[in-house]
Order: sequence, then structure tokens, then C-alpha cells
Amino acid sequence: MSSTILAKLADLGLTLPEAAAPVAAYVPTVTVGELLHVSGQLPFRDGQVMTGRLGEERDLGFGQEAARRCGLMLVAQLHKALDGDLDRVVRVVKLGVFVNSAPTFTDQPKVANGASELMQALFGEAGRHARSAVGVAALPLGAAVEVDAVVEIRI
Repeated sequence: MSSTILAKLADLGLTLPEAAAPVAAYVPTVTVGELLHVSGQLPFRDGQVMTGRLGEERDLGFGQEAARRCGLMLVAQLHKALDGDLDRVVRVVKLGVFVNSAPTFTDQPKVANGASELMQALFGEAGRHARSAVGVAALPLGAAVEVDAVVEIRI
């Protein structure tokens, strides 16, 4: 699957970024038994965090792209945590999607689809997952979206 996932990324016109280093006092991933927990990932485009509040200066399309880029960074963290062996991914169990939202913005689930659809495109049925999508007043570094994950892996 590792080479398959990388090939699917290429087919989508995407490349796996370097896994981002933590911006505070935490680690990017923690494995407990067969579950790998991935800390919240921010959306990077051209080396910069995609910032802004959805429903004010940013629209739904921007949010969906940001969520997709968070998903891409999640895969980069998986790749690193699994020593490049994405074959060890059994299932994407759950995504938590946080959307920097104006009080009147209520399309958080549509924004979250940017990450969810990427997981399904890359991992197929194993990419279908449970999910939370919530609006928040602010995110680290002014990010538009943040996504974390729980992934079942082969030990």
C-alpha cells in the first residue's frame, strides 16, 4: 500500500510534504497498542500556514483546500511514524476537524470533507472514518483549519 498510496498522491497531483515539527510542548504521534494518535495538523501551502476565519475573509472552498492540506500532513506524519511503511495502516478510525469560524458560519462538515475525501481517495474503504467537525473561535498560528486523527495500524 505504501507505494500505492504514494502513487495515488501523484495521480491526485499531490506530493507528500515533510512531516511538520511540533509548534509547542507535544509530540506529533503516539502509539498505544494498535492505535496511532496523530496530533492536530495545520494546513500548509507553499511553506506557509493557510490562515483566516471561514465565513469572514475566507470562503468554503478555501476551507476545504485547507482541510485537504491538513489531511496531507496527517499522511506525512503517518509515513514518518511508520518508518515509511504505509502498508501498516489498517484503518483511519476517526478525524477531528476544527474550523476557524465566524459565529454565523455553519458549514464545518463541508469543510471537513476536504480531509475526509482525501483519506478515502488514498486508503479506499480503510479511509472511511468516524468524524467530528466543529467551529472554533481561533486556531494556532491563525490557521483556518486543524485536523487530528486516530488510525489503526499493524504492529
